[in-house]
Amino acid sequence: MSERTLSELSIDFLSQLYGTLDTNLSTIEEYFDVTITCRDGSLKITGDSDTAVEQATQCVLQLKKISELNGIIDANSIGYVISMVREGRTEELSNVYSDCLCLTAKGKPIKAKTLGQKNYVDAIKNNTIVFGIGPAGTGKTFLAVAMAVTALKQKQVSRIVLTRPAVEAGEKLGFLPGDLQSKIDPYLRPLYDALNEMLGADGSVRSVEKGVLEICPLAYMRGRTLDDAYIILDEAQNTTPEQMKMFLTRLGNNSKAVVTGDITQIDLPRSCTSGLVEAVSILRGIKGIEIFKFGRQDVVRHPLVQKIIQAYEKNEHNERGDIN
Repeated sequence: MSERTLSELSIDFLSQLYGTLDTNLSTIEEYFDVTITCRDGSLKITGDSDTAVEQATQCVLQLKKISELNGIIDANSIGYVISMVREGRTEELSNVYSDCLCLTAKGKPIKAKTLGQKNYVDAIKNNTIVFGIGPAGTGKTFLAVAMAVTALKQKQVSRIVLTRPAVEAGEKLGFLPGDLQSKIDPYLRPLYDALNEMLGADGSVRSVEKGVLEICPLAYMRGRTLDDAYIILDEAQNTTPEQMKMFLTRLGNNSKAVVTGDITQIDLPRSCTSGLVEAVSILRGIKGIEIFKFGRQDVVRHPLVQKIIQAYEKNEHNERGDIN
């Protein structure tokens, strides 16, 4: 029997560590096959394996750091830390939560939540064009918008341009009522949601009125040269090769572009090649262009989203195996 004791833990951290109905603590105990008991501000971790007890201890210590930096830990944080500890990558975790990208309209700090997200942010900082490719919930668009808002506030650029192709996700909506803006708003809603989080609804409206923020369909980008701008193309998997080439060639002086997409969720007709897939193949290796790929471990939505993505990946792999 192996045992470790962690002392002088705050009540606030312990309450977060336990979680609602002790679900967080139960998750750690289950993954590492240990028993964790608390008494007088100390945790005692016991188990049959020295390795399991040590890994569970490292998990708790890493969660303590996250709590100190972020003020909160949740199910996503616990799941990610567990996976990193089991892979022996605890040293890489120390820098993930340290840098604050910006503050939301409510004053909440925005930080990378996984190593993948931190590397993505670093890629955006160090390159002119970045392709962020990965499954739903990895923060591709949200972090790109956070970086754009930060660049605008620091006067690194004079405007932000957000765009995405107007392609329906598997269903035809038909003719929409209202003026042109009303017709395109449903397609751009995810971008509005991210911006409202950063700037607040009123701040977003004022930024649009001042001309420092523009949200438009991809079709409206042709013929433009975007100087001194931070440009984000969202849902890029639904661009055609011609649209992708058109977008990438809009880049002007002192501008930066971030292209985000999920190549497993292409809504184009089967006969049409995705511009994102083609661009990744053609542009790989060019200096100043970074192609960054997220994994399902970078998903920061509900923990079930990771399992859903994994199940679909397994199904697709099996179908390809049947064909072969």
